[in-house]
Amino acid sequence: MNQRLVVLALRALLPVTCAVFVTAIGLLLTDHASTPQLAGALFAGLYVLWVLAEARITVRHPSQSAAENSTLLPYALARAGTGMSAVLWPLPWQGWSAWLVVPVVVFTAAVALRLVAIRTLGRFYSHHVVRYSDHSVVTHGPYRHVRHPAYTGMLLANAAFVSFFLNPLSVLFLLALCAVVTWRVRVEERVLWEVPGYAGYAGGRARLLPGVW
Repeated sequence: MNQRLVVLALRALLPVTCAVFVTAIGLLLTDHASTPQLAGALFAGLYVLWVLAEARITVRHPSQSAAENSTLLPYALARAGTGMSAVLWPLPWQGWSAWLVVPVVVFTAAVALRLVAIRTLGRFYSHHVVRYSDHSVVTHGPYRHVRHPAYTGMLLANAAFVSFFLNPLSVLFLLALCAVVTWRVRVEERVLWEVPGYAGYAGGRARLLPGVW
């Protein structure tokens, strides 16, 4: 698909996602306003803030032509679908539980990891798969431990979110997101392998999670 069409699709998906979340937050707040509903509304609000924090990167057109484009829209749809399918389903919680706090803490830490990874990569970070003419390997910060910490943070954050709003549809979307990310990482690495020094860097580090993959 043409890069500009992909960017236009992403720009259309962003307000739709935000509108769904705002609607879901409103429904949670008007549903007897019990502790789980209030916690759910807060959690959904945090998710929206995360989406907005990345909005500029999401809709930005890369300064150089993307080396590969086929994974971006499925990736965006899987991410948006995971979040929307979670918040549009009735909450599984019937009352207050200390376990309500755990997904929020994991989500916050995972988003922080992702944002630090994006900041560490700097101008080399893009939602498009791009190989810049002066591309160099970044080995500090979270990149000392895994090759794609931004994806690690994104998957952990969505897993935590789904575990709070747990329902069958959101689990299916999360599994689809994991599959798309696996595909996308493999595609990205075929491009990154041409960057001087990347093969040596990749040889001693896992892609997403040490000891797993």
